[in-house]
Amino acid sequence: MDDAVALLKSWGLCVVLGETVTASYHQFAGDDDLRARDMQRFIDDNEVKAIFAARGGYGTIRIIDDINLDGLKQTPKWIIGFSDITVIHAHVQANLGLQSIHGQMPINIPDASAQSLQSLKKALFGEELSYSFTTSSQNKLGTAPGELTGGNLMMLISVLGSASDVNWDDKILFIEDVGEYLYSIDRMIHTLKRAGKLKNLAGLIVGGFSDVKDNDIPFGFTVSEIVLNAVAAYNYPVCFDFPGGHVPNNNALILGRTINLVVQPQQADIKFI
Repeated sequence: MDDAVALLKSWGLCVVLGETVTASYHQFAGDDDLRARDMQRFIDDNEVKAIFAARGGYGTIRIIDDINLDGLKQTPKWIIGFSDITVIHAHVQANLGLQSIHGQMPINIPDASAQSLQSLKKALFGEELSYSFTTSSQNKLGTAPGELTGGNLMMLISVLGSASDVNWDDKILFIEDVGEYLYSIDRMIHTLKRAGKLKNLAGLIVGGFSDVKDNDIPFGFTVSEIVLNAVAAYNYPVCFDFPGGHVPNNNALILGRTINLVVQPQQADIKFI
């Protein structure tokens, strides 16, 4: 945490720590009441301009309905994090139409790449943000403008059909995950397909799928093959290997912001508009 505080102060920010940073309750950073109350405190404080989730893990879905977001309507502020924080990203996008930042959290700062931290700073301070990255030859080529949505695949599954479920029609979806079995990734992707979530996308960006597991009897398909099989009937562009997710080079993405996605053979470009 000291590394993160030092970095944020070097950016000219005044850092205020929540009670949950040092709290512990089983595997959570405090019980549900404390975590919801801590989040509420910063939402309602008009002096606070950004709220960083110190870490991910699990537990946001237990408290999201106990947080009053009305303060964000009057005084929008950045919410920053990834993984489990996908629940909050989805909730504010679905209910308030607000933008938020999918990016590095304080717990990840010591291992974070310089590029990912620079991208986070650009997102926070409203600087121009764009990416050009090497991708897979399996890309589906094309160009698409659209509002960016998404985050952690498992968390997106967890909010399906709830008040936090974003309408993905005409949006560009970003997905990433960590530590999942290939068959489980396949199941989640097909769950989204059966729910009609993939049919009307404007585009699809596949980020890091790290520490992927397989069974003794191999599943037989890679992550990219799973995705391409599920979206084969759709005509929007698809790119792989965006440097984002549970990886040191977890570059910042502004969810809820319109981007222009250009997918070419073995290269993709993202420009935030």
